[in-house]
Amino acid sequence: MNTILRNELLKTYLKWRTYIGFIAIAVLVPLVEIALKLEGGGMVRRMTRDLSQDFFFVGNLFNGYFVTYFIMNSLWVHVPFLIALVAGDQLAGEATGGTFRLMLIRPASRTKILLMKYVATLFYAFSLVLFLAVVSLSLGLYLFGGGDLLVAGKVLTILPQTQLPLRMLIAFGLATWSMWCVASLAYLFSSLVENAIGPIVGTMTVIIVFFILSNIQIEFFESIKPYLFTTYFNIWQMAFEDPIPWQTIAQHGGVLGGFIIGFYAVTWYIFVKKDVLS
Repeated sequence: MNTILRNELLKTYLKWRTYIGFIAIAVLVPLVEIALKLEGGGMVRRMTRDLSQDFFFVGNLFNGYFVTYFIMNSLWVHVPFLIALVAGDQLAGEATGGTFRLMLIRPASRTKILLMKYVATLFYAFSLVLFLAVVSLSLGLYLFGGGDLLVAGKVLTILPQTQLPLRMLIAFGLATWSMWCVASLAYLFSSLVENAIGPIVGTMTVIIVFFILSNIQIEFFESIKPYLFTTYFNIWQMAFEDPIPWQTIAQHGGVLGGFIIGFYAVTWYIFVKKDVLS
C-alpha cells in the first residue's frame, strides 16, 4: 500500500497543473500584501472610523496577522478552484490518458488504488493550504510586523498578539478540513467522466450556487441551508471568536466530516462498479 501511495503522490506532484495553485498563491499573495502596504492601513481606519469617536485605539492593528486574516477570505471560492483543478483530474485524467486499464492490472484491488489516489488528493489540498499559510503569514509579519488582531463580525473583537499564533494554527487546520470537503466533491465528479474539465466546472458550479444560497437572507432558503456543505465553510473563522466556540466547531466539523465520508463512499461505489474500457 505504501508503494501505491508513493506512486500516486509522485504522479500528482509531477504534473504541471499541480503547481498552478502554488504559483497563483506565490504571485497573488505578495501582490495583495504589497498593495495593502502601499495603501497604508486605510482598511483598518475605515473599520474603526465610527468607533474612533468613543474609543482610542493603540498599537499596530494593521499588522501581519490582520493581513493574513484578510487573505484567508480567499478560502471561499479562489482556493477551492485551485483544489478542484487537481482533485478533478485524479480519476478523469487516467481515463483521458488511456491509463485506467493499465493502472487496474496491478495486484492491488480497486478499493486500495482508489483510497491511495484519494489520500494523495487530500495531501495536495493540505499542502496548498499550508503553503498559503506560510506565504501569507511570513510575508505579512515581515512587511507589517506583529500586533493585536482586529476582527469585524457581529461584534468588533480585538485579540491579543500572544494568542494569535495558536489561533492561526487552529484556523488553518479547520480551513484544511473544509477544503478536504471540496477535494472530495471534485474527486467524486472525477469518477463520473473521462475529462477533467467537467469535474472542475461541476465542483465550482456547486460551490458558487450553494455559497449564494447559504448567504441569501430569505426565509424560503433557511430550511435548506443546514443541508448545504458551504453553510459550514466559515468554520475557520470561529478560531477568531472570543471565546472560541468549541462546541459549534465540533458540530460544524462533524457535518463536514459526514459530507467528506459521503462523497468518498459514493465515489467508491461508482469506481468499483465502473466498466473500464480505456
